[in-house]
Amino acid sequence: MSGKHSHIIILLSLSVLLVSCGAEVQLRKAEQSYALGEYYQAAAYYKKAYAGTSPKEKAKRAERAYMLGECYRHIDYFPRAIIAYQNAVRYGCKDSTAIRYLADMQLASGKYKDAAKNYSAFLQIVPDDFLATNGLESCTLSQEWKKNPTRFTVKKENLFNSRQSDFSPALGGDSYNQLYFTSTRNNVAGEDINNITGMKSCDIMLSEKDDKGVWQKPTVIEGGPNTEYEDGSCGFSPDFQTMYITRCSSDPEYPRPAQIMKSARSNASWQEASDFSDTPDTLYSYAHPAISPDGEWIYFTSDMPGGMGGLDIWRVNVDGRLLGAENLGPTVNTSGDEMFPTFRRNGELYFSSDGWPGMGGLDIFMATQNEDGTWNISNMQSPVNSYADDFGMTFEGDYTRGFFSSNRGDSRGRDNIFSFSLPETVHDLTGWVYEKDGYELPDGIVYLIGNEGTNEKVNVKKDGSFTVRVTPGASYVLLGTCKGYLNYKQELTADSTEEDREYVLQFPLSSITKPVLIDNIFFEFDKASLTPESAASLDELVVLLNDNPNVTIELGAHCDYKGNDSYNERLSQRRAESVVNYLIGHGIEKERLTAKGYGESKPKVVSRKQAERIGFLEEGQELTEQYILSLTEEQQEICNQMNRRTEFRVLRTTYGLYR
Repeated sequence: MSGKHSHIIILLSLSVLLVSCGAEVQLRKAEQSYALGEYYQAAAYYKKAYAGTSPKEKAKRAERAYMLGECYRHIDYFPRAIIAYQNAVRYGCKDSTAIRYLADMQLASGKYKDAAKNYSAFLQIVPDDFLATNGLESCTLSQEWKKNPTRFTVKKENLFNSRQSDFSPALGGDSYNQLYFTSTRNNVAGEDINNITGMKSCDIMLSEKDDKGVWQKPTVIEGGPNTEYEDGSCGFSPDFQTMYITRCSSDPEYPRPAQIMKSARSNASWQEASDFSDTPDTLYSYAHPAISPDGEWIYFTSDMPGGMGGLDIWRVNVDGRLLGAENLGPTVNTSGDEMFPTFRRNGELYFSSDGWPGMGGLDIFMATQNEDGTWNISNMQSPVNSYADDFGMTFEGDYTRGFFSSNRGDSRGRDNIFSFSLPETVHDLTGWVYEKDGYELPDGIVYLIGNEGTNEKVNVKKDGSFTVRVTPGASYVLLGTCKGYLNYKQELTADSTEEDREYVLQFPLSSITKPVLIDNIFFEFDKASLTPESAASLDELVVLLNDNPNVTIELGAHCDYKGNDSYNERLSQRRAESVVNYLIGHGIEKERLTAKGYGESKPKVVSRKQAERIGFLEEGQELTEQYILSLTEEQQEICNQMNRRTEFRVLRTTYGLYR
């Protein structure tokens, strides 16, 4: 071998050796940073260690690619995590979890087909794995929910967002006119870049509404709870006098997990934060505090022993110690991560999880507690949830609107503040108050009582109409009234649907001063026996009399001119008595009823409404035998039918008042 060739071989061998040594140095730095939880810094070292490892050293490449994926996963850098896990799998990573994590990252990037393929592959290795099973189900659910979104509207709020991460909004103030949130933007306290996130350590920001209700540009809270460390994810006591925050201190020697701090409000400012509860030096984190609406409990996230796995949600009395906390149990917590609990004022608990089936990453869930202490949870679905991380929901009091945070649409995994609102479901009730067989009653009044607390007196418009808003699922009793008329009651139960609805009710009021026609009363031919078709109208009359218990009435039956007078009077009397007997049989006191057969002695007088409906008749026309015989045969039959009628008229309105 020539000297020249020998020299080249020596140089190449030395180069390989130097690269190999360099990779090992980077690996040791990576392992040290990873042990401290400095995932951003560790990723930079693992990347160099991986690049410096020969493709022929498959086992080492697989292990280093896997750890690089772990770093990117922890800082939500999903695109790079996917590449890292793919390399780990490609080089035969011995840890099969790499396949599930790859599927998780693909799901969190909206790559549902690829994610489903890898979840299925992992389940071939580890059958019935809880998280992989849920992940595979999520691949289907997420697409269904995206195609069929809920009625929520979601909007990215640029006013609150920066080029860095902005997250965990919390509404505060007596009228919810203050928005606190966590940010890593450039103007936060401290100058150093955090080795965990690759951004500046976060602080708590504040935006307030002006006198016109417009949100103002957010500013960093000066002093108080903010420090040079990571400060954020805050919650408030119901009286807004105490702020609970998450603080992550840093230490170059060993990990410093998150702790819960509290800050008291003094006048318009927040005081320096102190420990919420004394805990010994520990490797366990306590974060994301939320106070229950009754002010009795603090809910938080922790990886302390005794949980379901990963991060769980726990609770402890606000005067208690964190080490004595109660786990919310398997109806909330999973072997995945449950984080960022928040409360709505009505007691609903909202939290985020990557353990339950969802749309990818962290999804927001709503939970309501049963009497036995278990919880019912439901996914908020699209568009509140997305393929990425969605968390930190806060409500504006009792309204179904507020803010949350998400890293959707950000390839670097950085969070932004989004607003959400549920468009108001409009259920309107329109009613019409009018004289039975007559016109509108502009002096009408409707009384509305609902089982949800409504108690209103509604004046109708000039056209006799009124419109009121009703609550979905609520039941109402309405009483239509007008001076000179009997009351008329209606009942309504609004649908529970979230779709808009319009209900229409009629209030035909019966006159107290003149006879009122009872429609659709039929007798057998030439007899006094009521036909079955008469029951509906008579039952309505029973209801009317029950709704007006102080009224006595006369039931009057009338015939046409056919037949002799004596026979017609006897027949009409028997028919009136049949109606009275029906009413008595259905619970109306007989003392309130008088039967009167008029025969053909009182021909019908045409009302204005009837004249409009029947073209050849004029208002005030009396339908006598002489008049009827002057008409065509078809017109005669119409008039005879009008004369063959059953009416009631009010005799008095004081029955039972003076007993």
